[in-house]
Amino acid sequence: MSALAGPFVVAAALLGLGGASKALDPDDTARALGVMRLPSSRALVRAGGAAELLIGVGAIAFGNRAFAVLVGLSYLGFLAFVVLALVRHAPLSSCGCFGKADTPPSQIHVAINAVAVVVAGAVVLDPGVGLPDVLAEQPWLGLPFLLLAAVGVYLSFVALTVLPKALAAHAVVR
Repeated sequence: MSALAGPFVVAAALLGLGGASKALDPDDTARALGVMRLPSSRALVRAGGAAELLIGVGAIAFGNRAFAVLVGLSYLGFLAFVVLALVRHAPLSSCGCFGKADTPPSQIHVAINAVAVVVAGAVVLDPGVGLPDVLAEQPWLGLPFLLLAAVGVYLSFVALTVLPKALAAHAVVR
C-alpha cells in the first residue's frame, strides 16, 4: 500500500463533501464567485458541486491516474481562487467551500489546497490508492485505516472552518 493512500482519501473526501455542500446550497459559493467577478450562477455552482462530488467519490473508489488528475486540478483551482482573493483583499465573508460552516479565505486554505495538489500529483505518478485496493491490504477489515481517514477529514474540515475564526478572534483579543 502506498503512503499516499490516507492523504489522498482525505483530499478526495473533502472534495466530495465540499461538492455536496455546493450542490445542495450554492448561495455562498455563488456570492463569492460574484465578488471575484467570475461566473457565478447558482446552476453553475450546483453543477460544479455535483462534479466535485463525483470526482471525490470516483477518486476514493478507484484511486487511479485519471481521478488523481481531476482531484489535483480541482484543488489547483481552489488554490488559485484563494490566492487571488487574498491578493485582491476581496471582501469575502465566505468562500463557500463547505456551505454555512465556512470562513473567509485564509493562509490555512492556501496550505491545505497546496498539500492536496501535491498529494494528487504524487498519486498521478504512483496510482493504485483506491479504497477497495487499500482496504484489501489492511488488518481488521481496514477499520483502523477508515477511522484514521475519517479523523483526517474531520481535522482538515476543522482547520478550514474553525481554526481561521479562532485565530482571528485571538488576534482581536490581543
